[in-house]
Amino acid sequence: MKTTLSRRGLIRFASFMTAIVAVLAISNAMYMKKIKRLEYSVEAGYGSAIEDLAQSADKISSILLKGSYASSPSMMTRLSGELTECSGRAKSALQSLPVYGMSLDNLEKFFSQVGNYARSLSKRATAGEEISAEDREAVKKLCDCADSLSESLWELRGKFMSSDYTLGELFNNLDGAASGFISDGFSGIEDNLSEMPKLIYDGPFSDHILERTPAMTANAEEVEVGEAMKKAAAALDTEEKRILRCEAEEEGKMPSYCFYSEGGRCAVSKSGGYIVYCIKSRGVEDSALSCEEAVNRADEYLKALGIENMESTYYECYNNVCTVNYAYTADGVTYYTDLVKVAVALDDGEILGFDARGYLVNHRERSFEDPAYTEEEVLENVSGSLRAESCRLAVIPSDSVEEKLCYEIKCSDGERNVLVYVNAATGEEEDILLLIESDSGVLTV
Repeated sequence: MKTTLSRRGLIRFASFMTAIVAVLAISNAMYMKKIKRLEYSVEAGYGSAIEDLAQSADKISSILLKGSYASSPSMMTRLSGELTECSGRAKSALQSLPVYGMSLDNLEKFFSQVGNYARSLSKRATAGEEISAEDREAVKKLCDCADSLSESLWELRGKFMSSDYTLGELFNNLDGAASGFISDGFSGIEDNLSEMPKLIYDGPFSDHILERTPAMTANAEEVEVGEAMKKAAAALDTEEKRILRCEAEEEGKMPSYCFYSEGGRCAVSKSGGYIVYCIKSRGVEDSALSCEEAVNRADEYLKALGIENMESTYYECYNNVCTVNYAYTADGVTYYTDLVKVAVALDDGEILGFDARGYLVNHRERSFEDPAYTEEEVLENVSGSLRAESCRLAVIPSDSVEEKLCYEIKCSDGERNVLVYVNAATGEEEDILLLIESDSGVLTV
């Protein structure tokens, strides 16, 4: 039986199809607009990160120059606080860029060392120790490094701005001719920073500590690349088949396999198969999670990797990324030498960064003499201007490879919280840190 449509039916059918086409066209336009808006926001995030990097290098240079002239402990303390803030901002900006295909160890080391070194000098000045000529020369060389870094970063920014390509296109095609200046620029920065002075000071990023043979890999068995790849896939939270092995392997004190996935990089130690670090680079445009929720997400990540007995100590939220610092704890003692850092995206809780180098270098079985002073005895000697709120044992680094068992006393002066560290063997004050607590994090200076 042959079916035909009436004229009215044809009109209705045509109207119906026209409506569908219109709806699809509107939906497609809205989708494309959304995609374009996301592209613009990612572009803006990359542009902001590059500018933050360059501005941070500028500011670090000027603060270091002031530090080379400073003579009072109060000024050194103020400048070291500013440097710590600047270096933290720079590290967060670097983490926001999709530079996972490049080795930027010297750049990361520079931003980690500069604030810690300044704080060490400040601590010595406060203790009445005169800053040596060698230290002032080191500060000047760091200032020169920061100047050179600033110049290179502003030059890179200029090339970004004058390029015919978007920043996303440039970063996504680092092997292409159009993106050559990115690879060349960062390679030049790495080469220049290789001339950094050796910094020996009281802190976890001191060269004498970084150059030690890591305790956890010293006697560990070597793992096959296939096993290391599985661990990298777990750390990057991706399928193993999406992992690409880079033929270039990291050597030095902690030889490692380097693996890449789309948007991520992970190093796994050849000895022991430990995750050394992993980084994911993407723009994070909003904060759907609170800092507390981000800390919980970081806790879950460490458990998934099988890293236990870690306590979150401090955290900082910047550019919609929360970086959580962890220290190892055992038998009521907190080991501030055994450090792990986890960076969490505040839009969806994705893990963007993990760094266990401090933990791998320092973590081992220890034995300390029983404290010569009781908790009650050290609390009696706390400054009268402070009210002690809690007390526990902690291990802190020193300017040698030795560690110090101390009482960590959390105090308050009514306006701010203060951490006082008293040597458990000698009863001497080893350090005093100010707790900076705000909506964006908890830090120490």
